[in-house]
Amino acid sequence: MTSPHRIAVIGGRPAPVHGARELGIDVTLIHTEGQFDRAEAEPHCSTILTGDITDAGELLALLQPLHEANPFEFILTTTELAAVSVGEVNAKLGLPGTSPEVSLTIQDKALTRQALDRHGLSPVLYRQIDSEAEAVEFLAEVGGPIVLKPGKGAGSLHIHKVDNAEDAVRAVREVAAFGYGGVLAEEFLEGPVISVEAFSHRGHHVVLGICEYRVNEHFVEWECSVSSDQAAPHLATLHELTAGVLDAVGLTDGPSHSEFVLTPKGPRLLETHNRLSGSGIPEMVNRSTGWDPARLFMTVPLGIDRLPDVAPRPERGAAIRFLDAEAGRITAITGVDDLPVPVRWVPAGTTPPHMIPFLKSFTGSEAGAVISKHVGDRVAAMDSLLACDKGYVFATAPTRAEAVRRCEELAARIRFHVSAEEDGR
Repeated sequence: MTSPHRIAVIGGRPAPVHGARELGIDVTLIHTEGQFDRAEAEPHCSTILTGDITDAGELLALLQPLHEANPFEFILTTTELAAVSVGEVNAKLGLPGTSPEVSLTIQDKALTRQALDRHGLSPVLYRQIDSEAEAVEFLAEVGGPIVLKPGKGAGSLHIHKVDNAEDAVRAVREVAAFGYGGVLAEEFLEGPVISVEAFSHRGHHVVLGICEYRVNEHFVEWECSVSSDQAAPHLATLHELTAGVLDAVGLTDGPSHSEFVLTPKGPRLLETHNRLSGSGIPEMVNRSTGWDPARLFMTVPLGIDRLPDVAPRPERGAAIRFLDAEAGRITAITGVDDLPVPVRWVPAGTTPPHMIPFLKSFTGSEAGAVISKHVGDRVAAMDSLLACDKGYVFATAPTRAEAVRRCEELAARIRFHVSAEEDGR
């Protein structure tokens, strides 16, 4: 019997390690204590260690003895938090992987814009802001609304669309106080937001799915569906542009999640990431095309699966929608018992480590619901992805539009009754 493949996976959701044992993959998982579901991960891993996944020195101290005793083929991550540290560890151990410099370029939105400019791709007006006056000046130069946001932000946190000097000053102060990568100003891009879910191997980039979003006034993506109808007229451009973006930032291997705005002038990149997308999108892509980006995370580098030569054709539609409620304390939850689909509840008194608990457990179900809150819990308004924590519904159907309608029907039946006496913060 041949020895199993041996890899280390750093951080992220457990979904990418599902089925590892059956595939003959020995997985050592290193994660931050309290940020993952140990019971969900344990069946798929031979070893689980905890530590600071952002600290390359700490990761090296954990991994080097294991690697010297029984070498890893790859050390992988699909979380931005660990991308740079994992790149540094791979360099120290002489293992392949995305370099720290590439991950830094992707994480820093200004560096991404600079890389695109050097390659003549996706022109967008932008500026790194060091003062309130610079923001006001940039607003005047653009002559229309601008967006002020953290230079290394994520999760729709502290994104401000402004169209006057007073709001620009206020937004600069708020983003600067947040302090995650400085302040970046960009022209506001008008149009639908979509994302391209791709996978790369040795510089060959393949689009696995294109996701369509619905967002609220805080730019929170509260519904994700595939495959995007709005993107259909732009497919050739999006495929070519995605490959160009990934080449420009230097990404050659692994998953990527690139968000675009379909502007009147054509698709323009919002941001790209060298990771699997969140919000259950990989599972929706799998339901639509049969290709699972989370599985490919392990199997393509190891040669177990081969990346398709061309983009797979979507065969069905799939959608996921996050439940919402007014801010406050929950007094009752109604409609759940009458849902005509499987339902799972997050146990009372526990906080799920990510937005989409239990999604993998619905394999074989066309639709389902997860409720993450209970009577007495406080809830916040959906002003960031962190507030998409009340639960979700999902559906698979012959078309994307039908899957969206199914999610709407299910979500409409679930109601969180909230007391307005407390604001939930």
